[in-house]
Amino acid sequence: MLCQEIINILQEQSPESYACSWDNVGLLVGSPQKEVKSIYIALDATDEAIEEAAEAGADLLLTHHPMIFKPLKRVNAEDFIGRRVIRLIQNDISYYAMHTNFDVKGMAQLSGAKMGLRECQVLDVSFQQGDLQEGIGTVGLLPQEMTVAECADLVKSAFGVGQVKVFGPLQKGVAKVAVCPGSGRSVIQEAICAGAQALVTGDIGHHEGIDAAAQGLAIIDAGHYGVEKMFIPYMGAYLRERAPGVQVLEQPKKEPFSYC
Repeated sequence: MLCQEIINILQEQSPESYACSWDNVGLLVGSPQKEVKSIYIALDATDEAIEEAAEAGADLLLTHHPMIFKPLKRVNAEDFIGRRVIRLIQNDISYYAMHTNFDVKGMAQLSGAKMGLRECQVLDVSFQQGDLQEGIGTVGLLPQEMTVAECADLVKSAFGVGQVKVFGPLQKGVAKVAVCPGSGRSVIQEAICAGAQALVTGDIGHHEGIDAAAQGLAIIDAGHYGVEKMFIPYMGAYLRERAPGVQVLEQPKKEPFSYC
């Protein structure tokens, strides 16, 4: 299949028009006319992911987070982003990123389903057309009321993480939960306004955490990678179903840091 045909399939899942204005999604490196026989999927276009894609003979690298955010004034080997662009071109690998468009059309629904939430609503509306509202994150009711500690256990099981960081009293009751995969510090007030008793997300710092807890919102921080790594198997299954004949490879689980 041509790269453009793959892009059309990806856009059916998460149209680029749903991305936030500050984001940089779509085909970032390569030609839409390139023949694609193999796709490698990762969360980030790290040096390691690019080397793995090259060793696998992939024609297209698909990631959630865009490798290029800021405009590049030059592409050379002195800069780590430049080196990655060069490596992709040297190996004739096209590169496509689907970030906040997938957050809106994909990640929000997936995260709510993993938690078993009911009566879900958009947490932070970023796209509105008539009565249609889409956006970042979701908020809904748990299958049954539980404590923050029990909710933390549910998060670990649902997202496949070994540990979480919790702000707020562990024995507090929770019935309504907000989930924002990735970095959720910007949606704390939205979660409070929505009546959530807990927010499941990543990248919460000390001050955001204690301030949220002081306002009655427990924070369950499962890590940025922890709550977003589901992008890889989901898109793997999606492409295998819709792009028959194209080999789809998934990067194995790779935590970005270690505890010592």
